[in-house]
Amino acid sequence: MSTLIPLILGLVIFLGCHIVTRQRDLRARLIASKGEKFYRAMYSLVSLLGVALIAHGFKVYRAAGMIPVWDPPRWLAHPAMLLMWASMILLVASNINAPGKIKARTKHPMLLATKIWATAHLLVNGDLGSIILFGAFLAWAVWARIMLKRAGDVGHPEAATAPNAARYDLIAIVAGTAITALFVVWAHKFLIGVAIIGV
Repeated sequence: MSTLIPLILGLVIFLGCHIVTRQRDLRARLIASKGEKFYRAMYSLVSLLGVALIAHGFKVYRAAGMIPVWDPPRWLAHPAMLLMWASMILLVASNINAPGKIKARTKHPMLLATKIWATAHLLVNGDLGSIILFGAFLAWAVWARIMLKRAGDVGHPEAATAPNAARYDLIAIVAGTAITALFVVWAHKFLIGVAIIGV
């Protein structure tokens, strides 16, 4: 269990940093006290530290021997792949400055992408480290969406009627599909060390 400490610490730092940004009063006080540039710089540095610890921690955990909790059936890889495809489309849609109907209807496509991404990985990974990692991201994304709803954040309703909305949706679909294909055939193995094809 001690091999999970760096991973958990990284999650606490990264997700804790993002939780702070949802506390609007606290964020406003920090910006007023230190300035927006300082706030953004510290936010970026802390986030990067968290990501680095998560990556290092998961590597340490895998090297020490993964802790099995349950054995996912192989057929779950198929719905997981479809979920990953959807999450990549939503991820691209969330990063397109121009509005589209995908962004309008999902309201917060980045959070939805995170929830789908985490769920997909939970379906096919039954070890304790993976459950902690992806479960933490899923829980955070659900919490963040609830907080936005309570704050009255309606997302991007103007996107549904914006000119050329369908064009930007098509860009998100094509780019998301291409990214998914890249991860399937190469990037997941190169970046994560786990091949998707043949697994």
